[in-house]
Amino acid sequence: MPQRARAPRDLPDRLNMARQALAGDPDQVAIIDLTGAARRDISRARLCRMTDGLARRLAREVAPGGRVGVLLSQSPWCAAAHLAIWKIGAISVPLFKLFRQDSLRSRIGDSGAALVLTDAEGAGLLGGLAVPLIADEAGEDGPAVAFAETGPETPAVLIYTSGTTGAPKGALHGHRLLSGHIPGVALSHDHLGRPGDCLWTPADWAWIGGLFDVLMPGLALGVPVVAARMARFDPEECLNLISQGAVRNVFFPPTALRMLKAADRSVPGLRSVASGGEPLGAEMLAWGRRAFGLDINEFYGQTECNMVVSSCGADFPARPGCIGRPVPGHDVAVIDAEGHPTGEEGDIAIRRGSASMMLEYWNNPAATAAKFRGPWLLTGDRGLWEGDYLRFLGRDDDVITSAGYRIGPAEIEDCLLTHPAVATVGVVGKPDALRTEIVKAYVVLKPGAKTSAETLRDFVRERLAGHSYPREIEFLDALPMTVTGKVIRKELKRRAAAEQEPDT
Repeated sequence: MPQRARAPRDLPDRLNMARQALAGDPDQVAIIDLTGAARRDISRARLCRMTDGLARRLAREVAPGGRVGVLLSQSPWCAAAHLAIWKIGAISVPLFKLFRQDSLRSRIGDSGAALVLTDAEGAGLLGGLAVPLIADEAGEDGPAVAFAETGPETPAVLIYTSGTTGAPKGALHGHRLLSGHIPGVALSHDHLGRPGDCLWTPADWAWIGGLFDVLMPGLALGVPVVAARMARFDPEECLNLISQGAVRNVFFPPTALRMLKAADRSVPGLRSVASGGEPLGAEMLAWGRRAFGLDINEFYGQTECNMVVSSCGADFPARPGCIGRPVPGHDVAVIDAEGHPTGEEGDIAIRRGSASMMLEYWNNPAATAAKFRGPWLLTGDRGLWEGDYLRFLGRDDDVITSAGYRIGPAEIEDCLLTHPAVATVGVVGKPDALRTEIVKAYVVLKPGAKTSAETLRDFVRERLAGHSYPREIEFLDALPMTVTGKVIRKELKRRAAAEQEPDT
């Protein structure tokens, strides 16, 4: 029977994330709401009242440990919904507005969430899959609601993976999750919490990146968080939101950075820019210095154990190709096949006990057991230490074996992205009878740009190595992406493998 990840010893016996997020000066601005026609500043006291109103209603219908869906975009009510669920000792299940019936059905069905806090739009999306409660109408008046007596390992939030490497799985986290994120979030924003700091991300709060890399740490650190909605990322709208909200600290997913770069837009006045989800590479980091006037701080983690490695330009220089240094409180290692730390290439792993580590996969003990090698949680990524910097080499199943060489796709993608005609790229291994695999690149060009496969092949060969240039290059209009903006490599691999199949 797989064991749950244990809490670090320095956490208190009693811990509730709602208490952490709501503590502080009641008159301080907690959320800057830009979702309507005019800006609204939501104080911590008002957020507490919103939370308690929902908590009173939920307490009548949901037992401790019960699951409640949250189908809301960035808004004060989204924050209040999660906080109310945690306050009564129940488990929140973030759901994404861009999900359709099949995706909602799988997550709601697997989690067993009978109620979903949402709005009118979300209620229409549910289509009878669960009982909708309209968040801004569901609150009830009454006395203050006491915080449930929860501990670090009491289940609090069930976050489903984005499905980058397979079917989405529910990562069950305890109330220690926020404590596990705060150190890395602070580092990734050059010590977040300085006077005047104001935090925003275009990432939806339905994902761990929006909910625990921005919203909840911002509240816990006393930093105002901007709530704003964009149907899709738009560079001009982004600049307007940053100006309107007086934003100084931004978490930009890599896709948003690429779109800003393609639009040739700079964003002055920011104090920090953080990015995570996939490595940026030397060209993007160099562009960031020109566009923002500062170093982009890369950070690393995943839904199962997040914010464990980070860069911090205020403390140490960025190193292209590396994703930073381990965050205090997380024991990060590169291990070999037997589970021993190694100085060679190996599997990036985190020792059991990190506060941001999941308790288990929901209703999936086999997957939970497979996620660990001894005391180490396996990220599924390959890495290599360069001093105390961690170099990301790629997903374990993304590393390409060609003519006896092991080739990481990230370096090739980074090189191709420095070509002025290339907007984005995905590199995979294509099965080959002679070499086992060959390097194949799927390339999306910038609007109006022209180049040839031969030109790009030579471009890489001249800059990297004779064995690692892409022997095949195919131009596409778009790459397959998850809803969180990550390239779905398994789709590109499937496409490359299908090209090898004989016609019938």
